[in-house]
Amino acid sequence: MPFQKILAIFVIGHISITTPLIEKCKRFGVALLVVKPNWRPVFYWSGAAEANFLLRKKQYEQDEGEISIAKFIVRNKIENQLKMLEKTRRKDTITSTAIKTCDECLNKINFIEDYNALMGVEGISSKSYFKAYFNDFEWQGRRPRTKCDELNVVLDIGYTILFNFTECFIRMFGFDLYKGTYHRLWFKRKSLVCDIMEPFRCIIDNTVRSAIHRKQIQKKDFICVKNEYMLKREENAKYYQMFFNALITYKKDMFIYVQKYYRCFMKGFPYSNYPQFTP
Repeated sequence: MPFQKILAIFVIGHISITTPLIEKCKRFGVALLVVKPNWRPVFYWSGAAEANFLLRKKQYEQDEGEISIAKFIVRNKIENQLKMLEKTRRKDTITSTAIKTCDECLNKINFIEDYNALMGVEGISSKSYFKAYFNDFEWQGRRPRTKCDELNVVLDIGYTILFNFTECFIRMFGFDLYKGTYHRLWFKRKSLVCDIMEPFRCIIDNTVRSAIHRKQIQKKDFICVKNEYMLKREENAKYYQMFFNALITYKKDMFIYVQKYYRCFMKGFPYSNYPQFTP
């Protein structure tokens, strides 16, 4: 493949990179990303992205009280949660209630002017959604990073890989990863990555639910130490591969989403022009 046609090179796993490769990437403006098997970036280089100081300046000039982009992101996330519930084709009370709750939350977003109110609506929708979507699997509630049960552990693994996958694409444009819109500045938190991944969370949810139905996820894959569940080390590759196969299908969708987000943000387009992801 001619270098002129390459946008970026992703190196997954442990490998040696030669100086001629780096020089050639620099010459043709090809982004070079080295990531771990779980897609966590180890090294990133892109001359064009590093020079994009105007983008970072614009990020920090954004009014903290402006939540229009945040509302658009949350709306897209809830819409996708609603689609996931409808795809289950379940008619039970829990699912019907969750669908109704998501609809009500979508209607409320248009009238929200307060950041905390937006967080509240997003929380209500997610709580109802998770309860219905994973109702068949002894769902006890979403508790991030507490390792309270096997299902929460698997979701954490999937969301972490999605986070890393999303970060790779955002880095290609030169954004300051720590300056988000919905997720605010917090020490060492890449808030913009947290923002952009929100509409794509449904990919992980669907992958986990389908994998449980196909018995790809089993209790024997985990151990419990001091009331905390952990995936056995020898099972890591299987779970990484499962989420990789799910996400790689959407690599083009994710790149186009970030690209459109970048263009809309830089050109100050109306918020209705911002990209949407539909699974």
